[in-house]
Amino acid sequence: MAVPRQAVAFYVPDFEMEIQKESQGVSGMQAKMAELNARLASDDSLDEQMDSVAELAAELGFDALVYDYSPVPLDHVGELITPSVVRLRQTPKDWQDLWCSEGFYQIDPVQQVAVSSIAPFVWSYLPKGETVLQRHIDQRHAPVVGYLHDAQLTCGVTVPIHLPRGGLATLTGLRPQASQRDLDDAREHLGDFSLIAHALQEAAYPLLAKASATRVIRLTRREVECLRWAAEGLTAGEIAEKLNRSLATISLHLTSAMHKLGAKNRVQAVARAVHYRLLDQ
Repeated sequence: MAVPRQAVAFYVPDFEMEIQKESQGVSGMQAKMAELNARLASDDSLDEQMDSVAELAAELGFDALVYDYSPVPLDHVGELITPSVVRLRQTPKDWQDLWCSEGFYQIDPVQQVAVSSIAPFVWSYLPKGETVLQRHIDQRHAPVVGYLHDAQLTCGVTVPIHLPRGGLATLTGLRPQASQRDLDDAREHLGDFSLIAHALQEAAYPLLAKASATRVIRLTRREVECLRWAAEGLTAGEIAEKLNRSLATISLHLTSAMHKLGAKNRVQAVARAVHYRLLDQ
């Protein structure tokens, strides 16, 4: 049966209109990203960069932001390490203390998903949210879940960015969720938010050099020097000769480093020092 000409005339303009709307949306976001990149390049600090990003993220419906950077995201037994750098925008006042000092970071299911994910993801703490979190949340996460319900920040998007040499940065946008529409809206803006996150990280990375060493373990300059030579295969006696120090002194430095690293021997001490990037130049 032939399709009536009127039916064709009715549907084609609507289709073209939708295409035009999508095209305008893409070009509009491209213009905003170009402006954001220019601002980020001129910002002198990570705080200024966060302010620039927060404005555009708010347009997407994410009023609260959390950025964190860890040169070493996991300890040697696989537990999350509190990030070296954390920046917040429009989060509750006690967020920094809870996540960085009270252990909330280690039981945050969003961060647990992010460390093993290479793709941005949407999350919801509501039981019917049907996001990646519903497969991970258990009783361990109760303090975080309860806190975010009380703060009415039960929905969001997170962009994990895995960096050279094992570092991890994430940018998370948070918003209330009163209905399924709020979750759908977050999904709709996931791509644009991901662009924002990567633009921020590219601009921020040079500013993070001073935070490149983990804060979990602190070795003295001499302990690091001795471990570096041990990593090259030198014995304590050979290190003592290299550094023009007594064997007893070198042994003391190596033993102290082993104790701080919780290592049973020098080989394990070197392996853990490498894991925590303590031997980086």
